[in-house]
Amino acid sequence: MNNRFHKIQGPFILLLIVVLTQACMRFRLDAPASVPTPRNIEPTAIETRVESISTVPAVPTETPLVVTQDSGPTATELPGVTIQVVKGNIFIRRGPGLAYNPIGVLYKNTETKVIARDVLNRWVQVVIPNSDMTGWVSIQTEYSKLNGELDSLPDIIQTEWPIPAYLRNCTHHDMYIMPGEITLPSLLMYPDNEVWLNPGSYTVQDLLVPGKPEVLDFEIREGMKIDINNDGAGEHRKC
Repeated sequence: MNNRFHKIQGPFILLLIVVLTQACMRFRLDAPASVPTPRNIEPTAIETRVESISTVPAVPTETPLVVTQDSGPTATELPGVTIQVVKGNIFIRRGPGLAYNPIGVLYKNTETKVIARDVLNRWVQVVIPNSDMTGWVSIQTEYSKLNGELDSLPDIIQTEWPIPAYLRNCTHHDMYIMPGEITLPSLLMYPDNEVWLNPGSYTVQDLLVPGKPEVLDFEIREGMKIDINNDGAGEHRKC
């Protein structure tokens, strides 16, 4: 009896061990994955957050553009600069130089407004008194006095050149031209017997006749050509 019990008990115990072992293995295989700890979650969360930020396009910021317009001097914006005639009358010319025709006069003790300056010469553009015209006056002469800041005036570059005016000596005598104190050789010294004169009034004297008699009194303007045909001895010649 005991031997039969022991024979049956041995296989039964072995079978029970096998069943229990398989049950444990199934329990481990079917068990859910372990819950991640906060330390395991942190790297994934940071990486996901950075990636989402990098996909958002940056919105550029713009600085407002301020545009200013320089309309130049106007009748109400002109600098307060004037020119005054202090010792005598001076010509107002059509351009910034003595080679331009006079178009007006500034009389002694008068004053007018200055509206611009020439960048190459010391001439200023002025308003001709009692008119709506403008002209040019030299500020190099002792007859003019500038009141105000010259640098505050707008610059002008003259693009129209003066038209030359010439005086030609057709006689055989050397001549003397005033003002200017110019000695003009005779026709025998061609081409030196011709000189370019600035517009204005002149007097011609004969240098070879005693007393230097006056042989010509004339006014010349741009583009003109005037000949001296008579000398101080009364001889007449043509060029």
